[in-house]
Amino acid sequence: MLSILRKARLKDKEMRILMLGLDNSGKTSIVKSIMGEDIHSVSPTLGFIIKTIEYDGYKLNIWDVGGQKTLRTYWKNYFEKTDTLIWVVDSTDRERMDDCRQELASLLLQERLTGASLLVFKNKSDVPGCMNEAEIREALRLDDIHTHTWTIMTCSAMTGHNLQEGLQWVVQDAKDRLFLY
Repeated sequence: MLSILRKARLKDKEMRILMLGLDNSGKTSIVKSIMGEDIHSVSPTLGFIIKTIEYDGYKLNIWDVGGQKTLRTYWKNYFEKTDTLIWVVDSTDRERMDDCRQELASLLLQERLTGASLLVFKNKSDVPGCMNEAEIREALRLDDIHTHTWTIMTCSAMTGHNLQEGLQWVVQDAKDRLFLY
């Protein structure tokens, strides 16, 4: 029923993208890089930032929400009508991978995120010694996720590597699942 309702959205071609992850994973840097803004003056997001970009004929509303532990309890306030969840992982932060996995697993159980796709951005991939894609996949137990369409993509907010490809995946997934054209 949910997919039928979503496909009924014939005219708007608008998507709500929720970008979450632990603090210091690079969510705001990714958004700024996508928008062509300066990424060298980023400070921790203490609430949320909404940026809108036109991409391939779609209007993408990206909600970048702070990831500090004290803010995570408020994440549920942003779930409504989310088409895609972008989960940003700091691939240099080995010590917090258990927290990262637990937070993601908790999100995927939320009823209001049912039907949303999941793009895992493995950020900071340009840093020597970072975890590779297989390590992130295993640490987050991505292969156990059967409730959401998902993919993992290596990226770098600093260089812009794979950010456009991530948006391309989001839009193609939406075309396949949500829209009739």
